[in-house]
Amino acid sequence: MPTINDEDDDDDVIELAISVEKVRYLIVKARQFDAKEGDSDPDEGSNAADDGEADVLEDKPEEDAVQTELINFINGLTEEEQVNLVALAWVGRGTYDIEEWDDAIDTARTEHNKRTGQYLLGLPLLGDYLADGLEAFDEEFDDESEEELEGEEIVEEDDE
Repeated sequence: MPTINDEDDDDDVIELAISVEKVRYLIVKARQFDAKEGDSDPDEGSNAADDGEADVLEDKPEEDAVQTELINFINGLTEEEQVNLVALAWVGRGTYDIEEWDDAIDTARTEHNKRTGQYLLGLPLLGDYLADGLEAFDEEFDDESEEELEGEEIVEEDDE
């Protein structure tokens, strides 16, 4: 089975060029984003407390801090990390199998543009796709650890 960032020079080893911590952080944020729903009360106008705070889960892109945070985080990744993230989502979605990782990377690299964040947020189950993609690499995402990751800030590693 493939592994992530294994030190062996074996040709069968598939490496993921984005840290597992970054992917796990994105899973948590993507699931928060996916929990949003369409505008169920377009003419609200009353106090939020009177509505039982129902509008909190409405999808209002112009006011969505999670969406902005996700797009900025994804677009702030290196191009190689973005390519790997897209390929990982495709593996999780079933578009590619783990054995087709090189093809997924090649396609993601060919189709890469400056709207990677917007593209990924357009996938309706992004968090689940990324979690399933990690599972293909024998890396599990524990739903119970979501709370631990929610407040965690990802520290960039220097490649120097």
